[in-house]
Amino acid sequence: MKHPIISEVYKGWSDIGSRGTDWVGKLDSALYRQVLEMVQPGASYFFLFDPFLKHIDMVSNGIQEVIGVPADEFSVQYIMDNMHPEDLPLFGDIEAKVVEFKKKLALEDLFSYKTRYNYRMRKQDGDFVHILQQTITIAADDSGNVMRNLVLHTDITDIAPFQEMRLSFIGLKGLPSYINVRPARRFSVEKLQLTSSELGILGLLVEGMDSKRIAQITNRSLHTIRTHRKNILRKTGCRSIQELLIRSLKEGWI
Repeated sequence: MKHPIISEVYKGWSDIGSRGTDWVGKLDSALYRQVLEMVQPGASYFFLFDPFLKHIDMVSNGIQEVIGVPADEFSVQYIMDNMHPEDLPLFGDIEAKVVEFKKKLALEDLFSYKTRYNYRMRKQDGDFVHILQQTITIAADDSGNVMRNLVLHTDITDIAPFQEMRLSFIGLKGLPSYINVRPARRFSVEKLQLTSSELGILGLLVEGMDSKRIAQITNRSLHTIRTHRKNILRKTGCRSIQELLIRSLKEGWI
């Protein structure tokens, strides 16, 4: 039985995708392979993805080095079966945001945005590798339905054994980029990693107290309270106290 999150991801791919199974014959596969093999950063591999059919083809040989699986055995099902279970909920949220973003793009801009995010995937030997996934649409029909995406998987385990999953849309040809986009939380739960002291200060901030008053109540220096406030903003990804207060109430952090 398919996981409900995966079912929703597949539904989104079908929604944004298009039937076009004869298109692959038009691809100059040798050219794509030559270009990507020249620019791939370290251990990586690439493939073509048909979102409507949930099908992968033209997998490069680099996959053997990265996850230990032969190119002809790699599939969407392999990714879904071997994604780290802790990453699957946010993966579902991210893919929903990707579908939403691409459906709003004009046809001429659809080919000028690279989607980038990261997750962990189990290798054939059982260990997990941290994958940076970069995707760009290379074929679509006249209605803007995606027919093929070119996907690059890079092993970033040595660079970042694991960090928070983050989504970005990188604009090409002068288009604006959107970095660290927050998807709507549908399947995942926001993880808040604050110390007990920071949680206490956050509670006082929500009650409407300023730093000076919090310093008096907690018997700490104003400098210490201001340092805690900066750390709270950094850890929560909020850019202002106002945003922090709104998200605290919305996400139930306190």
